[in-house]
Amino acid sequence: MNRKTVFSVVFVIVLLLAASMSAAQSRDRFIGRWALTIPNGLAGWLGIEEKGGEFEVALLWSGGSPKPVKDVSFDGETMTLTRMKKIKRKDADGNVIGTYFAKEIISATVSGDRMKLTRTLFQNDGKGVIISERFTGKRIPALGAKPDLSKAKRGKTIRLLNGKNLDGWKLTDRSKSNNKKSGWSVENGTLINNPVQPEGKHISYGNLRTVAEFKDFNIKLELNTSKGSNSGVYLRGIYEVQVSESYGQMLNSRNMGAVYGRIAPTVDAVKPAGQWQTLDITLLERHVTVILNGKTIIDNQPLLGCTGGALWSDEFREGPIFLQGDHTSIKYRNIVLTPLTK
Repeated sequence: MNRKTVFSVVFVIVLLLAASMSAAQSRDRFIGRWALTIPNGLAGWLGIEEKGGEFEVALLWSGGSPKPVKDVSFDGETMTLTRMKKIKRKDADGNVIGTYFAKEIISATVSGDRMKLTRTLFQNDGKGVIISERFTGKRIPALGAKPDLSKAKRGKTIRLLNGKNLDGWKLTDRSKSNNKKSGWSVENGTLINNPVQPEGKHISYGNLRTVAEFKDFNIKLELNTSKGSNSGVYLRGIYEVQVSESYGQMLNSRNMGAVYGRIAPTVDAVKPAGQWQTLDITLLERHVTVILNGKTIIDNQPLLGCTGGALWSDEFREGPIFLQGDHTSIKYRNIVLTPLTK
């Protein structure tokens, strides 16, 4: 092999290595956790990890919990996620009358700590476009070390529920519409939610939030579930601590005291429905501790992002305490909050 041929081979290898490195760098810029502001101003989350040369992606789209996305591809500066999405058909009264699956393609580009995304939803035959919309993402800064809770400074305790009426509270509706009905009332010092559904109809009920907003704090409250109860206590409007009737069930991230879809309790401390139970929750520097009925079930664990149903995805702004009221009946009482600072 002559010198000219050797030089040509080396040059081609260098070009291929450079192209490979450039492609790897383009993909690496996507790695991380992203706070999404999805269409209609709702909250979403995207987590991207690289393991063994493969990308693992999880997506939270407004409600529910983060779901893995298996079909991930890269083309130059663009990442593409493809999945099948279950679509509900509803009648004029909001009742679900059927479901179908539609192909969803989300493409994304990254510039620094900002992400631009486009979501396209296709007809189930894959030909017609149902909707195409743009939205944005912001990289979530890395979590710091676990805070030392013993050194946190405590502010003046605030009684959030006066036991007489709903002063200091208001309905919240993530869809920004004003057609939610309130099922909330105060009786004999107890906050009660009773979202009655008439037979054959569906009424859309609202969640209840504090007018005041907070950053880091400890909140204590009592709750009482009934059969099938499903509610939640949202911290700063973005992290849901699950409230549900889950006595005797296996520990998972959807049962009482869990950070919904993210952190499962390590200890079973749930009481049967109909009994009053206590929640003692501390939120400090994106770490959470949950004590249920006197037992620590989540111990100063990191929060990787918002949970389904969040008011927004920004983890660094103040936000309200809000109680989920759009599912089933639930009772709360003795809700007190103590602000914390590092």
